[in-house]
Amino acid sequence: MALGLVLNLTQVTLDFFNAREAMDEEIRALIDITRSPASQIAYNIDVRLAEELLDGLLKHPAIIDARIIDPDGFTLAAASRSSPDSRYRWLSDALFRSSRFYNDELSVPQLREIPLGKLAVTIDTYYYGLGFLQRAGYTVVSGFIKSMVLSIMLLFIFYFMLTKPMLKVVEALSRVEAKSPEKVRLPIPRNHRRDEIGLMVEIINKHLETIDSSLDQLRAAEAAMKNYSSQLESEVVDRTREISEKNEALQRGNRALIKAKEDAVRRARARASFLANMSHEIRTPLNGVLGMLSLALDGDLEKEQRERLEISYQAGQSLLGLLNDILDISKVEAGKLNLEVIPFNLRRLIEECATLHAQQARNKGIELVTEIDPKLPESYLGDPTRTRQILNNLLSNAIKFTNTGEVKIRAKHANGTVRMEVIDTGIGMSSEGLNRIFSPFAQANPDTTRLYGGTGLGLTLCRQLVERMHGKIVLDSEPDRGTHFTVILPLPVHQPEAAIQEAFDLPQDLLRDGVTLVVPEDFPHTTALESQLRAWNIPIHGREHAGDGPMLIAHGDRDAQTLASQAGARRVIWLNNTGSVTAPRTQFTLSLPLKREALYRCLSLPAPPRGEISAPAQASDQDVVPLNLLLVEDNQVNQLLASTILKKLGHRVEIAENGELGLKALEKQNFDLILMDCQMPVMDGYTATRKIRQNPEWQELPIIAVTANVMQGDKDDCILAGMNDYITKPYNRDDLISVIRRWGPHPVTPADS
Repeated sequence: MALGLVLNLTQVTLDFFNAREAMDEEIRALIDITRSPASQIAYNIDVRLAEELLDGLLKHPAIIDARIIDPDGFTLAAASRSSPDSRYRWLSDALFRSSRFYNDELSVPQLREIPLGKLAVTIDTYYYGLGFLQRAGYTVVSGFIKSMVLSIMLLFIFYFMLTKPMLKVVEALSRVEAKSPEKVRLPIPRNHRRDEIGLMVEIINKHLETIDSSLDQLRAAEAAMKNYSSQLESEVVDRTREISEKNEALQRGNRALIKAKEDAVRRARARASFLANMSHEIRTPLNGVLGMLSLALDGDLEKEQRERLEISYQAGQSLLGLLNDILDISKVEAGKLNLEVIPFNLRRLIEECATLHAQQARNKGIELVTEIDPKLPESYLGDPTRTRQILNNLLSNAIKFTNTGEVKIRAKHANGTVRMEVIDTGIGMSSEGLNRIFSPFAQANPDTTRLYGGTGLGLTLCRQLVERMHGKIVLDSEPDRGTHFTVILPLPVHQPEAAIQEAFDLPQDLLRDGVTLVVPEDFPHTTALESQLRAWNIPIHGREHAGDGPMLIAHGDRDAQTLASQAGARRVIWLNNTGSVTAPRTQFTLSLPLKREALYRCLSLPAPPRGEISAPAQASDQDVVPLNLLLVEDNQVNQLLASTILKKLGHRVEIAENGELGLKALEKQNFDLILMDCQMPVMDGYTATRKIRQNPEWQELPIIAVTANVMQGDKDDCILAGMNDYITKPYNRDDLISVIRRWGPHPVTPADS
């Protein structure tokens, strides 16, 4: 029925388009018939004939207005009538519009160039719309009746041919017994053995036969399973009993393991605590020895006496370094090592480490080279102390085990991580040595300790520190081919949008003229120099095509002296990779390994300095403002050492042996700064600091913690107690100068006044 309705609507739609087309064709045909007489009338300007012609056009039921218009737009003749009205007119107007306008140019065949005007006809579409609506109504009604008759006929046919046989099959299924449905067989309806219904019933009967046989097999299997189930139950009981016994044994073993683990943890903590306490007890006298040796070396000594004291001082420093390594490893194993997350300049840290080890490398006749990526970000967030400790250990080992060649440091930033490499051309190690090199107190080869010394703790500490920083350390080495250490640390860049690169204001003539690089072909620092110069967009010239800019000359080059003497007014910068280069007063000296700021100053300073261009000059001791200091220290050796250093710096020092005496000294006079030992009898430094902070007059008084115990997170404890800063023993002149400058009153300069 729905299909019939769709077909009727399709027929009505086609009729609609045909009616519109027939309407246009009929009106245009009528205009074509009328054009010739209308043209003659317009040519002769016969108004009476024009009116008769137009009245004839109005006899067409659809035309409601006809007129002849002259070339000037005036109406020659017109005839019109009103449109018929009907309640179905709105539907006709919606389909065909209410009216349509037609016009055609009038002309005489012999005088086509003469314009005669237009024949304009307006029709009312209701005549055609009414005819279409009548045909559409007839089509829809007749189609609906035909669909109804056809549907009733099909229902009778389907009932007798399909529904009735299927009802018989359903009736047969309803009589099946619920206990044994597989035993029934469905009857095939009469006259349906060869059609689809008969085929369906046959297939159902075959499936029922298959189900019947399968159920018989399942019943047999069920009986067998019951026998197996009884056997399995007995086996499960036996196995359960065995598992329970083994579980109890396993629980006893677990309890023993837990107890053993707890004992091991207690022993580890006891060992860490023992090492911490022993550290304090060992470092205190050792600090006194080193302090007294340092004071002795500051005096006037004979050469032989100075050599003996320097040997003693270096031995003490080595012992202190070994003690620090043992303590650091103990802190890592005991979980007491706290890492800082503060901004620091990685490039400057690497350059400082290289400068520190440069003399050691020169003494062995090897080159120490720094190749730092010029695009390395300026500031990172991390622990600079531990990063410096890792790099110093790797550099020290590389120089120690390298007799000829070079030690190279590389650093770059990639994929959110910092990659630092230390590469040497030393003795290398075998694959067996690689497997045990990171173990405590282990060396790659038993002969290594005898030939080079060392405790085997440095690389162990490096690995543990790198792992604590969530990084990775990789080692690649071959015997007699050198060693390659790679340290990868996930250090985040500090303020990446503002601190990627420092700005260097280079002279325009330098950027225009470039520099001339005069070095031997095998000069190890060439790559570092060229990469930094290119990063600054400074052109680089060779000796064959020397430019007008500064000359960088290696002391060992064959043409060094000749080129330097021919430089004229150009700036000459000697590359000092041996530590023994002395340039004339009118020339520069650049110490290697390369430091970026030193290279910048050599290239941009307006006039050469007297000596070597190196790190910025530190403030002299004379710049220190004399202060009134309170030293709270219980150890007499440390009292003597600290007070001597401070008095040499021009400060006044008052000594108190414990926190209680320190409070009494504060009540008697005012002090600019307090150096507070943390561990003292009667009253320790923490308690004394808390009592000081309770007094409103002493809230802003700087208190600097001093301790030899570096194990228990002392810095956090000191800050929580109210102290401002923290230094470790032994008392060091540079540390004291730095902390006093940081927290003491600043001198008043003319600019300030």
